[in-house]
Amino acid sequence: MRRHYLDNIRWITVVIVVLYHVLYMYNAEGIVGGVGKITNLDVQYYDIFQYFVYPWFMPLLFIVAGISSRIYLDKHSDKDFISARTLKLLVPSTIGLFAFQFIQGYINISLGTAFQDLPAMGVPKPVIFLIMVASGSGVLWFMHLLWLYSMVLILLRKIEKNRLLELGAKTPIWMVILLYLPVWGAAQILNTPIVVVYRFGFYFVFFMLGYFVFSNDEVMEKLKKYTWGFMLFGFLLCISFSVLYFLVQKGKNYADVPINRGPLFAACAYFGSLAVLSGMARYLDFTNSFFTWMSKKSFGLYVFHYLGISSMAFIFAKNRLLPPLACYMLSLVAGFVFGYGLYEIISRIPFFRWAVLGIKKK
Repeated sequence: MRRHYLDNIRWITVVIVVLYHVLYMYNAEGIVGGVGKITNLDVQYYDIFQYFVYPWFMPLLFIVAGISSRIYLDKHSDKDFISARTLKLLVPSTIGLFAFQFIQGYINISLGTAFQDLPAMGVPKPVIFLIMVASGSGVLWFMHLLWLYSMVLILLRKIEKNRLLELGAKTPIWMVILLYLPVWGAAQILNTPIVVVYRFGFYFVFFMLGYFVFSNDEVMEKLKKYTWGFMLFGFLLCISFSVLYFLVQKGKNYADVPINRGPLFAACAYFGSLAVLSGMARYLDFTNSFFTWMSKKSFGLYVFHYLGISSMAFIFAKNRLLPPLACYMLSLVAGFVFGYGLYEIISRIPFFRWAVLGIKKK
């Protein structure tokens, strides 16, 4: 039986990602990557939303990816899994950069001064082009890591031969809580400098916990018994994180060291994910026509939404052509329009549907 709550987690989380990226684009906390502050407000209090959701929404998607990998591998061979993951994840995040996502790279670089700075530093034009293409990765970093973890998972399966899965199915609720410790420990290792989203150790633990622990019905039934406890604890942790770093410490960079390696960040990431996972499993394990449509289109929304947001920022906000509120609203609307619209268009074009979306015509 299909686990509808996983589909619902995906599309709802992607919608949250869109909202997050609109605020991120115009954030007043100095977190680089967007246009930055465009209002005259002393404090953009709505920016606190970024602090509340950032620690947990991507870890949650890695948990769901781990669970989904278990479901797929229960019915398919390792070879099928490698082929499917390579088509859906690796092709769009590599070949897709040259086929389409270089446009995102152009926008990203244009939001700053790289096109002026790099030639002045003597960087050759072919190298500048490659930098632009690489900058087009954007939100595709998730696909890079997920493909890598999927390949590692196949190797682990050959070694553990379902022993870890059997052990994971017996995980008591107190051990579920103590699994926070390896999450915090993993936050300290294999973090890339500058491009801080590539946290190889941190997200790897969430993916493997999804596969070996939370893919088991026995464990999920235990989680659902304590749903309200996890939801309350996760909410209080994320509120504490938001208040501490946004209000008390006046907009500290939540996405970089030392905050993103701290115990509170790891706790928000883990228990925030469990709060949503258990709550959705208990209350939203069903579907309807709207949920089904949103679920089918969520991948396209994820891949293309940031191009819409950043394009509006580049055209209207950077040049101060419109009031701040109009820029926010345009970016929000464009995120959904580009997300759904480009998916519908590109999924119908031969070669591009394969290169950009990993869709192979049957």
